[in-house]
Parts: sequence; C-alpha cells; structure tokens
Amino acid sequence: MDDYLSVVVDPNEVRSTSGDLLSAIVPLMKLLSLTAIGLLLSHPKIQMIPRATLRLLSKLVFALFLPCLIFTHLGENITLENIAKWWFVPVNVLISTGIGCLLGFLVVIICRPPPQLVRFTIISTAFGNTGNLPLAIVSSVCHTDDNPFGKNCHTKGVSYVSFCQWVSVIIAYTFVYHMMEPPLEFYEIVEEGTEIEELVESDDNDVSKPLLMEAEWPGIEEKETEHCKAPFIARVFNSISNVSQSTFPDLDHPRDGSTSASAYPESIRCLAEPRVVRKIRIVAEQTPIQHILQPPTIASLLAIIVGLVPQIKAVLFGADAPLLFISNSLEIFAGAMVPFVMLILGGMLAEGPNESSTLGQRTTIGICVARLLVLPVLGIGIVIAADKLNFLVNGDPMYKFVLLLQYTTPTAILLGALASLRGYAVKEASALLFWEHIFALLSLSLYVFVYFKVVI
Repeated sequence: MDDYLSVVVDPNEVRSTSGDLLSAIVPLMKLLSLTAIGLLLSHPKIQMIPRATLRLLSKLVFALFLPCLIFTHLGENITLENIAKWWFVPVNVLISTGIGCLLGFLVVIICRPPPQLVRFTIISTAFGNTGNLPLAIVSSVCHTDDNPFGKNCHTKGVSYVSFCQWVSVIIAYTFVYHMMEPPLEFYEIVEEGTEIEELVESDDNDVSKPLLMEAEWPGIEEKETEHCKAPFIARVFNSISNVSQSTFPDLDHPRDGSTSASAYPESIRCLAEPRVVRKIRIVAEQTPIQHILQPPTIASLLAIIVGLVPQIKAVLFGADAPLLFISNSLEIFAGAMVPFVMLILGGMLAEGPNESSTLGQRTTIGICVARLLVLPVLGIGIVIAADKLNFLVNGDPMYKFVLLLQYTTPTAILLGALASLRGYAVKEASALLFWEHIFALLSLSLYVFVYFKVVI
C-alpha cells in the first residue's frame, strides 16, 4: 500500500507544486502589502496621505519614475536584432484587444447592459492594463534571486513590457477614445434638460472627483477639446435633423463665413474629395493623436534610438560608459515607480466603489469573468500556438510570461481618465475598476501559478 502511494503521490512533485504556488503568490502578496499600506494611509478616517498628495504622486510616476524605468532598461537591452525577435510583443497587444472586443460583444448579448453603456461594456472588456501593473508584477516576481527566470529577470521583463507601450498608447488615443464617445441619445438628453446639463458640468469641475480620473493621465482636464464631450462621429456620419446647428457647427464649412471653395487650395479643390473620405478626414483631425507623445512614450522612443546607435549607447550604458552616472541616477528614480504605483492604487481603492453606477451587477460580473477568467485561458492558447509557430524567443520563459500577462490584467485605469475626458460612463468606470482590481487579486494568483506550472 505504501509503495502504491509513493507511486501515485510523488513527494518531489508535491514539493515542486507547493514551491510553484509560493512563487506565484508571494510576489502578489508583496504588491498587496504595498496597496494595503496606501489604502490605510489614504483612508478617509486617517488621511495621512491626502488626495492632493496622491495626485502629485501620480504626476511624478507619469512624468519621472515610469519614463526613467522604461529608458534605463529598454535602452540598455534594445538592439536591431532584439527588435526582430520581440515583434510579437506589440502584435500580441492588438490580438488581446481584438479578442477582448469579441468577449465584450458576448457580455453584451448575455448580460444585456443599458443601451447607452453597450460600447463601454465592450471596450472595458477589451482594453487591459499593459503598462503599470505588468511592470509592478514583473518587478515583484524578479525581486528575489531564486526567481524562475534567472539573473536577468527584471531587466528583460521591464524591456518586454516597455517595448509594447507605444502600441497601447496608440490604441488608447484612437480606438478607445472614439469608443468612449457619448451616445447620441445621452447627448440629446443633456441638451434638453437644463438641470442635467448643469449637473454634468459641475461634476467635471469638481475637485473631489475620483482619483482614478488622473491616476494614469495627470492633468486630463487640460486636454479637453471642443468636441470631446459630444457624439462627434454620430454627427459626422449621420444626418441629424433634430440637432441644432448651434450645437454642432457645420464641419464641412469654415466658421468665418467664407465658402468652402476658398477655404482649400486650388490643387485640392480640383480633386473632388469623396464625401466618405471627407468624413473620415474630419474624424481623424479630431482624434487626439498628439497626446501620444507623453513622457512614457517619449522615453520608449528615446530608448529605442539610443539602443540602435551603438556610439550613443556606449556613452550611457556599460561599465566603462563615461556618462554611466546619469543612467545610474535614472535607475534610482526608476526604483520608486512600483511602490508609488501601488500606493496610488491603494488610494483609489480607499475611495470605494461608486454606488451610483447604472451598469448593473450582472454586467459588472460578466465583464469581470470575461476579462479576468475567460480571456487568460484564450491567451494561453494564443501563446502556445505562437510558440509552436516559432514566433517567440526560444528558451526565454520571461518572454512568454509578459505575453500572458497582457491577457491577465484587469481593465486599464486609463479607461477612467478617458471616461472623464469624454464625459461618458464616468461613474460606471469608477465602480467597475474598483471591483475588477479587487477580484484581480484572486485571478492573478490563480493564473500566475498556472503560468509557472504549466506554460513556462
């Protein structure tokens, strides 16, 4: 009988399983401890870290700590050869977003959210956190010397995550920005109801608005444009007879009273621009593509330029680099990124869920299940298939781990900032992000263990 049990239950295998479980849970417990400290210190009953301080910390992370982390690690590791090897990392962001959109459609069909929140349901399922949270998880996993990824764990992990930052930012300021456009029906209600209009306006200018509105995009109130809170695409692509011209000025003609023929050069007027092309051009002109050049994105671009020019790279990186003290100084700043990010997250959670959300409990659960439980399973299949097709870096488990994290993280906090910018689903975004990050503790523990045990 003992011999039988020794065959069925291998003690070495049990120890290995428990070791993998600890390796998966302990890094997340470190992050949880940092978040709990932030939650405790910023709790309304304690207020050792007031909201104004957390806003300042978010600006420091956005403008200093995160760019330093990206530049120091990506600049040291990026080469032309590595770009050819790492191409699947940004492509995987597009794939995960596309699959997330399909899951969002299923959530809409099954859970039936309010009609005005259909697009919000889809995009919140699709748009995951591929920046701050994966960087924090990678840093926590690589914090110990006995991590499963080797001695270059942290440098490689941060480089992989940073390499896809530009794709995530482009998606945010193009696809997500337009998906978060207020529905036409919602805009008409606001126009007709004076009291509602005043309420929305006062909410935008409220200094006590949720911290998540600026957690990943500080100074968002300065980015508002003329049409950012209007159903702009609906105005352009549909004939709207019941909306006054004063509400939506004619986009096809200039406002100074001149004719459209005099507004364009002769060479353009000779070419009869198709109506559909003109509408697409108008929408493209109103897309805030200029906001892509934010400090983290600029740091990524500079790191790629430095890494691809050996002469510049030799000046900043390496034991004999004459300006090594500069890169070392940036590394010191970079070390503050993870603890401050988790403190800010704790401050967000201390505010609690927005109880005035109209999304509904069923839809909230549906988004959490689709984003945190179903999408990671599909991500495992995608990564395994890509590995068999030789799309991945051979023999590099950290590469697979970063790809899998892109399917595992909750909805990006940046969605809350975009909701505030567009004036659409602000309360719903606040409540959804709160519950997703609460449930993500369990789902991340589960799937990180699965990645350590099965995939990696």
